[in-house]
Amino acid sequence: MARKEKKYHFIYKTTNLLSCKYYIGMHSTSNLNDGYMGSGKRLKRSLNKYGKENHKIEIVEILNSREELKKREEEVVNLNEIAKENCMNLKVGGTGGFTYEQQKINAKKSNEKQKFLAENEPGWIEKKSKKISENNLQQYKNGLRKISHFFDWSDKKHTDESKIKMSNSKKGLNVGEENSQFGTCWITKNEENKKIKKEELNFYLVVGWIKGRKIK
Repeated sequence: MARKEKKYHFIYKTTNLLSCKYYIGMHSTSNLNDGYMGSGKRLKRSLNKYGKENHKIEIVEILNSREELKKREEEVVNLNEIAKENCMNLKVGGTGGFTYEQQKINAKKSNEKQKFLAENEPGWIEKKSKKISENNLQQYKNGLRKISHFFDWSDKKHTDESKIKMSNSKKGLNVGEENSQFGTCWITKNEENKKIKKEELNFYLVVGWIKGRKIK
């Protein structure tokens, strides 16, 4: 059975109202109010992180068919466009989504690029760390992130009997490398706590983190 042709074919632009980053894509539908905002990897991450309410979608151009739409997206989402800093597109238009293999290749390239910048561009590590910290603070300020605790032990105490039982049950267990926390430590910066490997500690201390955990 042939696939039913959609009524509308258009190029859209979805913009993060907080970061001003945008994604350009194509969509075919018979319902202009279907709630679709895009399917790009970075866009999905942005929608999950900031919420749909902090994104705006607009129709840029309407085409007559799916084939025309694909050709037009290829023209609009070109190499120059995806190279722009605020553009969330990862590849040129007209060819659909990434395969799993392509995603692995992209991830490897991204890691190699960040490693190269960290080793060769003075101040890049500090700049990136500052940007991450500022972004996290802004999320807390906007209510996109909330501080939560699984259980509040304030004003609560174990009985002496409970302490003895816990001590006896843990003797000889979780010692050295068998401990899940072995080789890690806590660091804090700007109200944010993070657990890292101890061999990474010096790197974080250089960019302003402090060893230890701040209890909120």
